[in-house]
Amino acid sequence: MSKRGKRFLRKVRVPFEWMGIGLGLLVLSSLPRRGMLAVCDFVSAVMYAFDRRGRRIARQNLDIIFADVPEAKPSERALRIIVRRSYRSMARAVGHAFWTCRSARVRAAAAGELSSECRSFLAANKPAVTVSGHIGCWEVLSQLAFLEGHRMMSVAKDIGTKGMTAMLMRARRSIGQEIVPADGAFRPLMGGMKDGKSLGLLVDQAVRPSDGGIWVRFFGRPHPVSAAPAFFAAKGKAPIAVAWSRPLKDGRYRCEMISTYSAADARDVWGVTQKCLSDLERVIRRHPSCWALNYNCFRKTPTPDELAQLEARERKAREAGS
Repeated sequence: MSKRGKRFLRKVRVPFEWMGIGLGLLVLSSLPRRGMLAVCDFVSAVMYAFDRRGRRIARQNLDIIFADVPEAKPSERALRIIVRRSYRSMARAVGHAFWTCRSARVRAAAAGELSSECRSFLAANKPAVTVSGHIGCWEVLSQLAFLEGHRMMSVAKDIGTKGMTAMLMRARRSIGQEIVPADGAFRPLMGGMKDGKSLGLLVDQAVRPSDGGIWVRFFGRPHPVSAAPAFFAAKGKAPIAVAWSRPLKDGRYRCEMISTYSAADARDVWGVTQKCLSDLERVIRRHPSCWALNYNCFRKTPTPDELAQLEARERKAREAGS
């Protein structure tokens, strides 16, 4: 599609996005938790039925996830179920964000729980850098950390128009955590850490090197991600906790620790960033339906120079480990 066609579609899409966000804030926030989950499950079924492009991307991502372990790849029927459940997982995560716009503290506490490891880590480390990906319900991680007494800061990318982004950011701030725009986030995040605030960051989205991304391997493929978690941990002398929120059968979430890294570890910005992605890989392979599979994660390709730099870093890491 031409650039003019894409611009036209974006303009046409705006009123529908406004309507969807408005209905989400109005309807989902007024429902009990079971009602919210039922609406999300219905919406996810509709999305799965009509989103042909998303289903295709999801299957491509599953092929990449299991490329290195073909013996572990599920059957065709199981793959279809995984994709369908991934839509449900994503819809529930978004629904949770809308639902906690009202009575945020009470609802966040009712929607999830922290493992004993997470509680111990948070109790012992203020500030801290918590890292996750778009797996499970990523919003609940920062919310529960806030309820444990951490002043939390997170980053939000623009979604749709400026007004739409502002509305969503106000909703996400309802529990008391600070949300800063991705553009120009460095100063407020650095200032927040100096003031003792903890950070809640996602690390699996593609981030161009011109925007602060670095190339690592994700499921064996070059993938540019934000170096912010390791950078802020090293600068703020704070440890990193890689965690995720496991969906429970009753629709709630249990936040579980995957790994931790010290502020000293984080001085190796590339090395710790690669380890964080490898940590998430292991969880995604075990629970692929919990990841946002219809996100076109692997769409960026490194230049020859960027690939050479990545391979040089990998050689250096292997030599250091031998």
